[in-house]
Amino acid sequence: MAIPTGLTNADAQRSSRASANPPEGDEDVTAAAFLFRTLGDPTRLLILRHLARGEHRVVDLMSHLGLAQSTVSGHLACLRDCGLVRSRARGRASLYSLARPELLDLFDATESFLEATGERVVLHHTEVRARTGHEHGTGHDHHAGHEHSAADDIGEASTAEPHRPPNHRRAQHPGMELGHEKPEPQA
Repeated sequence: MAIPTGLTNADAQRSSRASANPPEGDEDVTAAAFLFRTLGDPTRLLILRHLARGEHRVVDLMSHLGLAQSTVSGHLACLRDCGLVRSRARGRASLYSLARPELLDLFDATESFLEATGERVVLHHTEVRARTGHEHGTGHDHHAGHEHSAADDIGEASTAEPHRPPNHRRAQHPGMELGHEKPEPQA
């Protein structure tokens, strides 16, 4: 079995043991499992939530999240390997943005699902959604003097083969919220 990009031998062995004999017709769920595993990390969701508002440099994300450069860069590498974010050079810095507008649709579906189960999570904000021609696109970049919008970034379709995420340890960062709150009781 070839090891997907970004996975160690141990990851591939665990994955291969867990899915050695998937039920007939269920072989195609592996890509979805990798995606959900990547999105299952709170720090990566926070990074994606910030990128939904526009391009960010690593230093900007460090400031917003209060995390070390190595932590932010590691999570961005995982997100990039999964095809969720992309980067472009600007001077000596790299600017990161969402790679696909469909991610915002997934955020909307997640918000709706969790609200239906009694939780309220805000993964991206309504004012961000209205800034582009795409119903759920973004276009806001809150870094002054920046002429390139996130809508430009996520509007281009990627034809590259999706990468598999590396096995990042689950980050534990107390006090980092995803906008998680219980819905108000309705009278």
